[in-house]
Amino acid sequence: MSQLPRPPQLTACPACHEPLEPADNFCGGCGADLSAVPPPAAPGEHWRTGVPGRGGGRADARPAPGPLPGPPPGSDCSASPTAPPASAPPDPRDPRAAVAVPGQGAHALCGAPGEPGAARPGALGAGRACTACRSGMIDKDGYCEHCGHAQPRERDHMEHELPDVAAVSDRGLRHHRNEDAYAVSAPALADGTTATVAVVSDGVSSATRPDEASAAACAAAGEALGEALPAGTDPRRATHEAILRAAEAVAALASPPAVNEPREHEPYRQVNAPACTIVTAVVTGELLTVGWIGDSRAYWVPEDRGTEPARLTEDDSWAAQMVAAGLLSEAEAYADERAHAITGWLGADAYEIEPHTASFTPDRAGVVLVCTDGLWNYAESAEEMAAITPSDARTRPLAAARQLVAHALECGGHDNVTVAVLPFPRPSDGAGAS
Repeated sequence: MSQLPRPPQLTACPACHEPLEPADNFCGGCGADLSAVPPPAAPGEHWRTGVPGRGGGRADARPAPGPLPGPPPGSDCSASPTAPPASAPPDPRDPRAAVAVPGQGAHALCGAPGEPGAARPGALGAGRACTACRSGMIDKDGYCEHCGHAQPRERDHMEHELPDVAAVSDRGLRHHRNEDAYAVSAPALADGTTATVAVVSDGVSSATRPDEASAAACAAAGEALGEALPAGTDPRRATHEAILRAAEAVAALASPPAVNEPREHEPYRQVNAPACTIVTAVVTGELLTVGWIGDSRAYWVPEDRGTEPARLTEDDSWAAQMVAAGLLSEAEAYADERAHAITGWLGADAYEIEPHTASFTPDRAGVVLVCTDGLWNYAESAEEMAAITPSDARTRPLAAARQLVAHALECGGHDNVTVAVLPFPRPSDGAGAS
């Protein structure tokens, strides 16, 4: 008897369309047996492109993403959602119900095992009862031995709050894991004041191990800023060096070539190596400094909504290049299926690492929002982002971050969602609105 040909690799569950890992035998969303169903094709979200001048000119084979899903019936995605009451009991059927825990201390990193914020109730672990069927036990890979349901992961939902910055990250409603990460800190400066730092990173889904890439980038950039700013380094220079440090950390995740493999290009660049985007924000006194590579963004939202908000970053993306070249309007470019093809990223296969940095001195009170496209997909312009930002975001940054994430989830939750909220001036400095 001849052996049956092996079917092509499933990328999404045919029953519920949940994204899959290459080694998955069961769907993490609905528990379907993947060996018994035919594999349909699934679109990707984040992919890389070889636009000349950025990203090394390599075209990725990942298909372009389809349109984002619309909001659920009855929801209003043009206004800020109402946060659920704190006293509401968690739904035991929700696999994320037990994993949201605010962070503590002056430094918090979410996304790297062993760091503050990584260990949570409900995290993966053998010997626990399944959160779905309540009868099966969990194997070492985090799946129920009875129904095959994936259990809550440590990074499914993460929150941290420091006196002058807060961040929230959620895996969204369509992804099987959270490939975003963030780091927030408040390093003491030599003059006796304190800086506020936020780093946000979005793993490139078409690359290998994107969750590790984003975690490595946030850890490296956060550590670099925590060292440079107290030493008196100019915030803009410190930001530039921190992004380069993050790029090195992500590139180091790539597998080295075999001993007998020819090395035509040095340093070694692995095809489809771990990759991510990055955006940072630093508040020092009256100065606001941002840095980025990729399409994660920073927005300025003034407390006085009678004044104009602003987007502080420019995407490294196909859409941004079309707009900059005057070939398409912004609306036309972002409506194109190629809009989210990034032209700059961190990773071993990024031939050019060109950190963008900018400094601002806002003349009024407000907040800086640092986020991934899982949020700004639903509020692309600065005006739209300001419209969904709570009016008390400067005095209640954690509540504001929660509401912004909730807005993205109510609008479809197509991607992982991460946002950090940095008040300006810092409320702990006793400064008020001008």
